[in-house]
Amino acid sequence: MQLVAVVDDDESVRESLPDLLGELGFRSKVFSSAEEFLAANNLSQMNCLVLDVAMPGMTGLDLQQELRNRGYKIPIVFITARKDETTRRRAVEQGAAGFLYKPFSDTALLGALNAALGLD
Repeated sequence: MQLVAVVDDDESVRESLPDLLGELGFRSKVFSSAEEFLAANNLSQMNCLVLDVAMPGMTGLDLQQELRNRGYKIPIVFITARKDETTRRRAVEQGAAGFLYKPFSDTALLGALNAALGLD
């Protein structure tokens, strides 16, 4: 079973998304910040990352760059409540596997994760 990391500063997302991921057939691990995610000792075990764009401190785009700098190639599906085409384009140009606007459907999330993981 694929392990999906969820990094979001919104507690409601951190509480609800793991349940949804479980229903969709994924294991999950949640983190409240990019810094907390980077401090985890099992980054190489993460198969995919569902990542909020706008967070205090290190943003989602900053984390994407830091992971690339460290040589990690974890597929990233960004999620955000802010409809900003410039941010979406930048994330995709830097290698994001998907980009969803909150609120997103279960089907949209499953499609993005399957594409990110090469399961479709």
